[in-house]
Amino acid sequence: METTVRTPDGTLLLRTLAMPSDTNANGDIFGGWIMSQMDIGGAILAKEIAHRRVVTVHVNNMTFHKPVSVGDVVCCYGRCTKVGNTSIQVKVEVWVKRVFQDAISDRYLVTDALFTYVAIDEQGRPSPVPRENNPELDQALQIITEYQQQA
Repeated sequence: METTVRTPDGTLLLRTLAMPSDTNANGDIFGGWIMSQMDIGGAILAKEIAHRRVVTVHVNNMTFHKPVSVGDVVCCYGRCTKVGNTSIQVKVEVWVKRVFQDAISDRYLVTDALFTYVAIDEQGRPSPVPRENNPELDQALQIITEYQQQA
């Protein structure tokens, strides 16, 4: 029986190093810090698609599978899963490379979640995601269609 090795889903949105200042009382990296990195990465992608400021309105189904240690390289990968009139949903995964314990190429999934962002105007009101002359939206919709066809 052949085992499929899981790889990150989406493109690299953000990569950073887990530092001692990011730890909780047990010495592991604080889950809230991981979540904030995911939010930053997802917002980068959502803003590219929305062509304007976005705000986080919802996070769904976040489960931590493994701890993160000081010195680990934390990588956030993501892809757009849905685009509404003003909202953009992004699946974000966190993968870690344990630089000091394992081979540099070894990595593992820490957590994933669906983040929902809403595009807003200068007054902070929901604003439509532009549908015309928006290659980032076109690319996101193409990826969504490809994933739906694979399912």
